[in-house]
Parts: sequence; structure tokens; C-alpha cells
Amino acid sequence: MKIVITGGAGFIGSNAAAYYLGKKAEVVIFDNLSRKNTDKNLAWLKGLGGNLTYIKGDMRSVKETGKLISFLASADAVLHLAAQVAVTTSVTNPREDFEINALGTFNMLEAMRAAGSGAKFIYSSTNKVYGGMDDVPVVEKDTRYEYADLPYGASEERPLDFHSPYGCSKGAADQYVHDYSRIYGLDTVVMRQSCIYGPRQFGVEDQGWVAWFIIATVLGKKLSLYGDGKQVRDLLHVDDLIRAYDMAILAGPKTRGKIYNIGGGHHNTLSVWQEFGPMLEHLFGKNIPVTPENWRPGDQKIFVADIRKAKKEFGWEPTISVEAGVKTLYEWITANKTLFRS
Repeated sequence: MKIVITGGAGFIGSNAAAYYLGKKAEVVIFDNLSRKNTDKNLAWLKGLGGNLTYIKGDMRSVKETGKLISFLASADAVLHLAAQVAVTTSVTNPREDFEINALGTFNMLEAMRAAGSGAKFIYSSTNKVYGGMDDVPVVEKDTRYEYADLPYGASEERPLDFHSPYGCSKGAADQYVHDYSRIYGLDTVVMRQSCIYGPRQFGVEDQGWVAWFIIATVLGKKLSLYGDGKQVRDLLHVDDLIRAYDMAILAGPKTRGKIYNIGGGHHNTLSVWQEFGPMLEHLFGKNIPVTPENWRPGDQKIFVADIRKAKKEFGWEPTISVEAGVKTLYEWITANKTLFRS
């Protein structure tokens, strides 16, 4: 098997590359190493051995994505994971966000066309394409918010409502990927992902919050709590995400041109501090202070993905509980403290 991974030195990309190297696949990574610590992930991957090719390149450049054409022509699958990933960054610099997420994805699709590629093209989209979901009633419980009428969460039938430059850029790319299957016959799959967490995640305050809370506690840094801490998200361990990619690839025609919500679902939810805080305090064996801050614009009280379509159509569902997954992330971060001090 030959697989091309854009953003292959990032959090999800490096985990995916390691997975496929472990399956003796030929792995081609395309990454500009612009995100902090991606060089560490690349060094780790090179240390694993196996058939790994690294190509340094930027998604925003047609010339540089053109470097991939010969690889795309013979690839079995493409994981398009390269992205600008933070809502706050998109608000600060919307042009860069657009160029990386929307234009970069367009460049990749055009490279696929130029290559005449028959590879399964999986796009890492986001639940942010559904916007704030302000029309959905929410109830407040002791430690969390819950949907009043969506017991399984939000399905793929939800209307799109791009909110924030990040939502717009990822949503535009989401629709381009979907339409390139219909118009040009590419074998694409759009995966609208929820909160992904796991080893090799160098989380920061505005992106990768599960890892960030652990990293900040390990390093003794200030922890800010935005809002009341009852905000709920469905969490998915990176190993379960990569298994979803692999199962969608192996499903062949069943997933061609499809769109799926891929997250923890209603069985794997957590409120960002009222429930996560006690879990961390148990793992660290100490009280963890937080500094209260105002709600951030666009911060939903709850998002939970309805993931039943993926199970029905290609048999995927999460296998790693939030408790087990958070423990493995805690163990990885505490065992690799030196990675976070540089």
C-alpha cells in the first residue's frame, strides 16, 4: 500500500504515518514544518524505520503541491490533514487561514486531477461547519450542558452554517472535496471531526485543549478557564480516528463521495472543566487551580456529533473511552516532559 499524508508531521499526521509504517506501507509525508514541534514528530517518524519519504512543501503553492503529482498517480490513499487549525488564529489572520485551508485543499484536488489519481482522498474537515447551532435547545445540568432534543448529537443532516473565518475556510474546502467527487469523479471522503486528542499532541491554549490542560499542569503554567467550564464536547482518541480513516479506505466504493461525522459520539463526552478538572486532579494527585475568564466569542455550550452513519455504512465506532484515552495522553506527556520545555 502507498499512502500520501499532507501535514504528515503534525499531531494526527504523525500518528497516521506511524500506523501505516507499522503496516509496512510506503508512506509519503508532505509538510512545511511551520507548526511548532512538527520537526520533533518528523524526527520520531524517521527513527521508526520503514519506507518513509519526506517532501518539504507548502499547500498554498501550486508549484510545491505539484511535487506530489507523481506520488499521487500511484497512491492507494491520500490523507489531506494539512491545515490551519485554530479559530482564534483565523480571526487574527483570516487571509492566511483561507490560503492554507481553502486554497491549499483546492491545490491538492487539482494535483489529484492532474495525476489522474484513483486514490481514496480523505479530507480532515471539522464540526465547525455546523456553526453555533443556536436553534438547538440546550439544558444546563450540575456539571454540563446537554441537548434537549438530540440524544445522539448533531447529524450530517444539520444545515451548514460556517461561523468564524476558520469555519468558512474549512467549510469551503469540505464542499470542494465533496463536489470534486461528483463533478470530476475523484474518490473522496469528507470526515467532519470532533475534538481529537492523544499522544504527540503539542496542544496550546487555543487549540488542542485536552493536551494543553495536561501540558500546562506539568510545566506549572497558568490555566485559564473561559466560561463556566460546563461546555461539553465529544472526544475521540487519535487511534480511533486513524482506524476510521483505514476502515473508510478499505470500504472502497461504499464510502466514495460520502460525508461522515467522526467523533466520540454521545458515549464519549466531557465538560471542559467541571468534569475534566476532577479527572486531572485525580491523575496528578493534587488540586489544580484555574483562572476564571469571560466566555470567548463563538464558544458553544455543547457540541456532540451523531456518528451512527459511519457505523452503518462502514462499520466504524470508537473503542477507546474518554477515561482510558485521557490516561494514555497523561502518561505520554509526563513521560516526555523534555519535549515541551524547548
